[in-house]
Amino acid sequence: MPPIPPTRPKALLIDLDGTLVDTLGDFVAALQATGRELGLGATDPAWVRQAIGRGGQRLVQAWLTQLGAPADRFDAAWAAYSAHYAAVNGRHAQVFEGVREAIPRLGMPLACVTNKPQANAEALLRQLGLRDAFAVVVGQQAGLRPKPHPDALLRACEALGIAPAQTWMVGDSRNDAESAEAAACGAVVLMRYGYNHGEAVHEVPALAHLDRLDELPALWRGPAD
Repeated sequence: MPPIPPTRPKALLIDLDGTLVDTLGDFVAALQATGRELGLGATDPAWVRQAIGRGGQRLVQAWLTQLGAPADRFDAAWAAYSAHYAAVNGRHAQVFEGVREAIPRLGMPLACVTNKPQANAEALLRQLGLRDAFAVVVGQQAGLRPKPHPDALLRACEALGIAPAQTWMVGDSRNDAESAEAAACGAVVLMRYGYNHGEAVHEVPALAHLDRLDELPALWRGPAD
């Protein structure tokens, strides 16, 4: 007898950077511009790739540390980085293969849940023609701790009017998995192509590890569909 597919969720909470969109180029460009403005060293794209995903402030703090810059430069670096990122937001971004194909097939309310600042998340999704796919977008904003805390996921569930246990979190990193566990989501699904802080994503426990987002419906529909 074939295995019974998991219970179909009533909504999906989907990460942005590394899950829907490859934004590595935007992060690199913003940090490089910040480095030039502040007279700091060059930025290594490989380092940026493994540092993405824990929120902008932690990214800038880690960037200063790996450049050997003093911690008291954080305020200036954060202000410069925020301005530069807003200026390049979406300029180097690419929607991952399988995302546009997946969206019309998911058949349920979608929420985008991200550590990207709210305004930048909204602007990026609009620019790429994805905003209308999401009933709710929850980004970094006052009063919400970033993932891996559950705050943004819980806010999204509240806005959707759906209990966390009836949702699945779809992301690309341990950060997403830990936030889903903290929010008591029904399941977590991780994409293999994302960032995951330089770790092998298959080592992070999840319902499934997928190569494309349009593989997701098969997890609950079963082979007959």
